[in-house]
Amino acid sequence: MIRTVVVDDDYRVASIHAASIDRIPGFTCVGRAHTAEQARQSVRELEPELLLLDVYLPDEDGLSVLRGLNAEGTAAPDCIVITAARDLGTVRTAMHLGAVYYLVKPFGLTQLRNQLEAYRLWRQQASGTGEADQETVDTLYSLLRGATGHPGTGALPPTMRKVLEAVRSSREPLAASALAAQLGISRPTAQRYLSELHRRGALELDLEYGSAGRPVHRYRPATR
Repeated sequence: MIRTVVVDDDYRVASIHAASIDRIPGFTCVGRAHTAEQARQSVRELEPELLLLDVYLPDEDGLSVLRGLNAEGTAAPDCIVITAARDLGTVRTAMHLGAVYYLVKPFGLTQLRNQLEAYRLWRQQASGTGEADQETVDTLYSLLRGATGHPGTGALPPTMRKVLEAVRSSREPLAASALAAQLGISRPTAQRYLSELHRRGALELDLEYGSAGRPVHRYRPATR
């Protein structure tokens, strides 16, 4: 579970965002803060992995909080800025300080869900070890930026797009092992992308039962 803290001066808004987070698989809201000082205290005590951080706070602006966390020398949580601030100077500062995304208020649960799910997928991809080729780098950068596209068919990372195209062009449903061999990627990677595309509604899942063992998961393009 991705431990998340919501920082917003509006108690009602913070409560709504916290409840929304708890409804999204893979996330749990471990705390709420309404001032800059409370935000710092929450990070120290709760050690979240993600902050949903408002810019307008009563004692100090949220970007100062982010700047201070980055300067402490310890691993700061990732941050998604959620704010009504629309000026480009604030946007540039948030990007410079490492915010992984910037959501402009007001936004709905669907937009928040899409962004958090994109962030979760980004974390999964970025948590591996070893070297990254250019395609891996492009995928990591595009995962968050493509989050606002239409589910399943928006701006997809390069490998995910290849997976979707391969399934769409196949005459019969594809299993992860066959797809991996076709694209030259590992089976776990193929399965991860297939599962994500299924979750987004771009693919449908067929279960093929044999004489023994687990059923084989095969994927085909969504018909709706």
